Amino acid sequence: MNDPGLRERKKQRTIQVLSDIAIGLFLEKGFDAVSVAEVAAAAEVSKPTLFRYFPAKEDLVLHRIADHEGEAARVAGEGPAPLTALRRHFLAGLERCDPVTGLSDRPDVLAFHTLLYGTPALTARLHTHLERSEAALADALGGDLEARLAAGQIIAVQRVLALENWRRVATGERVADVREEAVVAAERAFDRLAAGLPRLAA
Repeated sequence: MNDPGLRERKKQRTIQVLSDIAIGLFLEKGFDAVSVAEVAAAAEVSKPTLFRYFPAKEDLVLHRIADHEGEAARVAGEGPAPLTALRRHFLAGLERCDPVTGLSDRPDVLAFHTLLYGTPALTARLHTHLERSEAALADALGGDLEARLAAGQIIAVQRVLALENWRRVATGERVADVREEAVVAAERAFDRLAAGLPRLAA
C-alpha cells in the first residue's frame, strides 16, 4: 500500500523545487522576461505539470510566503486577548529579524522582496494573499462584520509596518539601526489598534 504521507512529502518537495527554480530565473532575468515555458524547461517538466501545481505564474513566487496566510489567525487563537497575542508575535518577529516583518538584510531576502514589491503583477497577486490572511483572521475573531473590520485593520497595520522596515533596509540602513525605531512604531501602531478594538485587547 502506498504511504499517503510519503506522497504528500514528495508533492511538497516538487512544489518547492519548482518554486525555487522559477524564483532563481525571475531574479536573474526579471519576472516579465521569463515565460512559464522557460520555467518548465529549466525544471524539466511539462507546462501542464507545472500548471497542475501552480495555476498562475505569480503563484510560483507567492508560494514562498503562502504558509504565512493562516499565521495571524493561528496566533489570534492562542489566548483570550487576540490583539495582545498578535502584538507579541510581531515584536518577537522583529527581535529575531523574521523576513515577514521586513527587518532582514539577508541578500536572498532583500532580492526576493525587491522582486515581489517591484513587479506589478506580483504586487497585485500579493493582495490576494493578504485577503486570504484577512479572511482567516476574521473567522478566528468571530466571523461577523465587527471581526472582518478588525481583521482588515490588523492585517493592514502589519503590512505597512513590514513594508516600511523593508524599504529602509533596502535603501541601505543597518538592521541594528532600524530595529529600535521599528519596535517603537509597532508598539505605537498596536496601541492605536487596542484603543479602537478594546474587546480584542482585554
